[in-house]
Amino acid sequence: MIGYTTLGTNNLDKALGFYDALLGEIGAKQIMNDGRMVIYAKEMGQPMLGVCTPYDGKSATAGNGTMVALNVDSKETAEKVYKKALELGGTDEGEPGSRGAVWGGYFRDLDGNKLFAFVMEG
Repeated sequence: MIGYTTLGTNNLDKALGFYDALLGEIGAKQIMNDGRMVIYAKEMGQPMLGVCTPYDGKSATAGNGTMVALNVDSKETAEKVYKKALELGGTDEGEPGSRGAVWGGYFRDLDGNKLFAFVMEG
């Protein structure tokens, strides 16, 4: 149902270094880049994640309660993505582990946006 989600950044070049490496861990790459917004996906027609400077020209801020959940193929991949985010300068928001029906780890990117690398349990 969701086509894509965007996350704002105040430093696109720095954000792209983070997301190129992070999303590369799950096989995603840049599929579109207009100089203000970059869209990542595994392939066209699949769910996408965009990183952009805000269209209105104001500062990007991380929304309280806003989060992007990255569905991965295994607990090992969820942990690998979580660790990669911290390696790249992201911050911990909850170490990988079981959370009911899902298993994964929470982190924030360089601009404070919250993400969750997870796999369904069961």
